[in-house]
Amino acid sequence: MKEEVFSLWDDPGSTKIRFFPAKNKRGDGAVVIFAGGGYYFRAPHEETDYARKMNEFGLNAFTVDYRVAPDRFPLPLLDARRAVRFVRKNAARFGIDPHKVAAMGSSAGGHLAALLSTCRAPIDGEGVDETDRLDFTPDACILCYPVTTLCEEHRHKKTASNLLGERESELAAALSPDRIADERTPRTFIWHTANDELVPVKNSLLYAERLTSLGVPVEMHVFPDGRHGLGLAEDNPHVACWTELLKKWLVLNGWLK
Repeated sequence: MKEEVFSLWDDPGSTKIRFFPAKNKRGDGAVVIFAGGGYYFRAPHEETDYARKMNEFGLNAFTVDYRVAPDRFPLPLLDARRAVRFVRKNAARFGIDPHKVAAMGSSAGGHLAALLSTCRAPIDGEGVDETDRLDFTPDACILCYPVTTLCEEHRHKKTASNLLGERESELAAALSPDRIADERTPRTFIWHTANDELVPVKNSLLYAERLTSLGVPVEMHVFPDGRHGLGLAEDNPHVACWTELLKKWLVLNGWLK
């Protein structure tokens, strides 16, 4: 089935969300996908490829053309929150359960998905209509080699600077999911490679430790070898099994039959 493109706000020039319907649905949930790219581009292989994989599982999927540099915070988060709200607002139209909306992200997109799951503070640009009254917190989160801290030696410097610009020192701690996660953070699936050369695996370890301390269910897989940005990892058969592990997690949590 062909993808459909929608504007997140009434303005046709606003941020776009793309709907990828599953041909043979096996669940009534949906996955909203945020590609990586250091907040200065969006990597296609971490967006459309993931959406097609979710369709293969039997789940509807969405990708979001969230804003990147030179746009700064809070615009990417505003887009992410609006995307979840848009999906919930139109749940009947898309044939999904509004209480089964997952956020999925890779690298900087993983930071955005995790931030969407943990940052509760109001941001500029919200509250413009009825859609904005809906909850933006996803019901589950899927993180692929994510950036979870914007602080200290484990951060990915370009991700932090592209998102925050001159406000990096002011906002980094408040926008680091490994520091601000709370008991409302949704259950989370994480995978990373131990020798990731761009985003240290410590990002995933710190986040998993934080969630565990809060009693938030987390499943994490650390593979011994693999470059950053593997996506579906079709050129690395050992790491490629992460998609089957994710599928089992989705079944375990009632997202797939």
